[in-house]
Amino acid sequence: MNESNKLLIQASRLEGDVSLSGAKNSALRLMAASILTDEPVELFNFPNNLLDVIVHAEMLEVLGKNCSKNKDTIKISESGNKIATALLWEKRSIRNTLLILGALTARFGEGRVPLPGGCKLGERKYELHVMLLERLGAKVWEEEGFLCTKVDRKRLHGTDIHLSIRSTGATENAIICGSLAKGKTTIWNPHVRPEIMDLVTMLSKMGAGITVYGQKCIEVEGIEKLNGVAHSVIPDNMEALTWAIGSVITRGDIEIHNFPQEHLDVPLIFLKESGMKIYHNGSNVIVRGGNPYPLEISTGPYPGINSDMQPLIAVYAAMSQGVSKIIDLRFPGRYGYAEELLKMGMQYEIDRDLLVIHGGNRLKGATVKALDLRAGMALLLAGLTAEGETQIENAWQIGRGYENFMGKLKNLGASLTLI
Repeated sequence: MNESNKLLIQASRLEGDVSLSGAKNSALRLMAASILTDEPVELFNFPNNLLDVIVHAEMLEVLGKNCSKNKDTIKISESGNKIATALLWEKRSIRNTLLILGALTARFGEGRVPLPGGCKLGERKYELHVMLLERLGAKVWEEEGFLCTKVDRKRLHGTDIHLSIRSTGATENAIICGSLAKGKTTIWNPHVRPEIMDLVTMLSKMGAGITVYGQKCIEVEGIEKLNGVAHSVIPDNMEALTWAIGSVITRGDIEIHNFPQEHLDVPLIFLKESGMKIYHNGSNVIVRGGNPYPLEISTGPYPGINSDMQPLIAVYAAMSQGVSKIIDLRFPGRYGYAEELLKMGMQYEIDRDLLVIHGGNRLKGATVKALDLRAGMALLLAGLTAEGETQIENAWQIGRGYENFMGKLKNLGASLTLI
């Protein structure tokens, strides 16, 4: 899907079975961590067709890695290639370049990557990444659109890293860097969430000594060389939540395979209280449509409601009878999608950091624009409930985080066309 494509959607009831892909937010981190070793890294349940994953694989190949894909498996190897420490990349960038920089610095003592890209969610800067690299002994600077590092002693040295906020990316980078650092790295105030535990599990298999003390701290005992590994990626909890919400608002009936219940406990408490009907069938769940009730949520660190979830929950709220309230203190600028939903008839107001949604009005098809990945999927869900045709511009954004979403939606009975 290229950036000129548009998506046409008609109101549809979603019904049937759907299997979850590997988690995007885990897969990208594991790909960056593969730089830490010269041995093969084989990943299963891997979302090879995600646009961001495709970009990352191309980046690894530019560095000198080989990426061999087969269905939902990828094998990353070097085959004697010399790995570059500078990522010379002029195509669309992703924020994961910061983790690539950390991995290059940890293994080779230097790195150079384009300044990070990805979704623009408020002020997502990278001071924490610079801080942790400097704390571990690297010199960090910007130069001609690149972020660069150099370690005088060739190897990072373990230290205490205190994170001022619970940052997912900074926690991941500190773990990646600490894995090859000399001595012990202790990360205080980390953001411990399922994708980070997946990274910890893989690096532990590779030989790193990592101990997680809840949200208090993570201790990483670095070693000189990491081994190769075979590892299966966890299911995507954002995709799971998407299909669950889609089933409710379209009055559908969807069985979601390998549903990661333990990763969604808190958001599911709110959604069940607001009318979502969930039935367990072994490792699967069945979600049946109904009449959603208004809800009030605040985003926060795991196990709370992820900021990524709130655009999807906003559409759920628009379908409910009454007033719902959403507050996103981490990325308050992320309510931009509400202006697009306004074009479809969603009634809302913003009071400082609070989004107030007046639900219960039938949405109408309109031409809207996907401002980012999750906003794009929120508009798609809205289009499945709207009267008339909805046209989403910038629809390529959805493919950044939802593998084969067109095929999965069509299998569930959705009426949608890519033009």
